[in-house]
Amino acid sequence: VLPKEIGNLINLQKLDLSNNQLKGVLPKEIGNLINLQDLYLLNNELEGVLPKEIGNLINLKRLYLYNNQLEGVLPKEIGNLINLQVLNLSNNKLEGVLPKEIGNLTKLKQLYLDNNKLEGGLPKEIGNLINLRWLYLSNNKLEGVLPKEIGNLINLQKLDLSNNQLEGGLPKEIGNLINLQKLDLSNNQIEGVLPKEIQEL
Repeated sequence: VLPKEIGNLINLQKLDLSNNQLKGVLPKEIGNLINLQDLYLLNNELEGVLPKEIGNLINLKRLYLYNNQLEGVLPKEIGNLINLQVLNLSNNKLEGVLPKEIGNLTKLKQLYLDNNKLEGGLPKEIGNLINLRWLYLSNNKLEGVLPKEIGNLINLQKLDLSNNQLEGGLPKEIGNLINLQKLDLSNNQIEGVLPKEIQEL
């Protein structure tokens, strides 16, 4: 397990413990590492909830926690990480709704939340992430309609929302995503006609 004393390393800028067999929960003392820019804990067996103290890491640029067994909801404090460029929480057991505070991460370039148990609608605040290049939310339980604010993500190159429960029609604003190279909306419940604006892609 990660000892709580890890929080004493207050000058640490990079922590990489990837590809091990770490178990137990992520200690809340991780929030003491306020100078941390890179946190890599991928490919372990970490479990429990993501502590809200993660929001103290305001200098964090890259957060990789994929391929663990994290569960519970994504804390709204994740929105405090305003310098974050990459957030990868794929392949965990995260549930509940995506907090609207995710829209505070305006420097984010890559967001991976695929292969979890997220539910509810995609918050309209997702449209604030104007620097986003890659958005992966496949294999969750997301529902409702795709918000028109998705059209604000004009730098988006890859959008994967496959294997969810999205419904309704596609918003015409989808045509604003002129840099899109990959669009996967397969295995949802989208209906109606494709908007003519899709020809802008």
